[in-house]
Amino acid sequence: MNRRQTIPKHLRLTINDFNRRFPDDDACLEAIKEMRFADGYAPCEKCQQQRKHHRVTGRPAYACDYCGSMISPMAGTIFEKSSTSLRLWFYAMYLMSSTRCGISAKQIQRETGVTYKTAWRMFRQIRSLLSEGDMQLEGPATVEIDEMYVGGTTKRLGAIPKPKTTVVGAVERKGGRVIARVAPDATKPTLHGFIKEYVLPGSVLFTDEHPSYEGIEGPHYRHYRVRHSGRVYVTGSRGQIHTQTIEGFWSLVKRGIGGVYHSVSTKYLQSYLDEYSFRYNRREKGNLIFNDVLERVSERVGSPLAAAVHQNPVSQEDAF
Repeated sequence: MNRRQTIPKHLRLTINDFNRRFPDDDACLEAIKEMRFADGYAPCEKCQQQRKHHRVTGRPAYACDYCGSMISPMAGTIFEKSSTSLRLWFYAMYLMSSTRCGISAKQIQRETGVTYKTAWRMFRQIRSLLSEGDMQLEGPATVEIDEMYVGGTTKRLGAIPKPKTTVVGAVERKGGRVIARVAPDATKPTLHGFIKEYVLPGSVLFTDEHPSYEGIEGPHYRHYRVRHSGRVYVTGSRGQIHTQTIEGFWSLVKRGIGGVYHSVSTKYLQSYLDEYSFRYNRREKGNLIFNDVLERVSERVGSPLAAAVHQNPVSQEDAF
């Protein structure tokens, strides 16, 4: 047994596999076309019906076999109007999906030779595909809920104090899915609102002794608490009352932000949480998470969120 390789063979997508699958821009374009227009059949605006399309030599477009009008598989996607090589886009998605703690835009700049501005915008637009805002943790389930705080006040003399950003998260014990959201605070209305929005009724809730969780129990939820202030971390007759799972996810996020990005502003924090949650929710797929990221390109065609990213200015975070 090779103890150095922890990913099963059928879940691996090595860099050599990636290079064989996507050797150039044409292969990447063909992959997008097949996702959006299977077997080359696409709606032709001029013919007003589904028509077979063929590749136009020398152009990233496909022409209708009947009337010759052209379509582009990249139209409406995050690749539209980008002068960056499609293969570099795919490589960036591959790296983002293959790492546990994330990879910085600065590292992509070093590896590919694009400018930092280009690398940052690529990552920003790829992250716009990874949001799962409509997901709910299914009930009846056992769900752990906890909050963490990002950033905050520096202790340097004369420095302007900066408040910490609150993040609330919930994770299923059985399904293993996680939801993490930036929150305005950790008050009772905020935490209760988060639970009611993302955790279906009938679930069993495990939290710490934060006073804002009081009163959530009732006809819709069963609620158990762990008294961390008394250095109690696991309790119950079978040791089932704890919040270790969500805290494990928080440690993953904190290591990534502290070790890879160093600092993330409140403005962009949710997109980073979406990236970590997307990978965590598909961790059983190994390196094949890349396929899920690639599928999101066609699923989110023309979405307002993806379009809005083009207008965002470049941030100084993710600079290492």
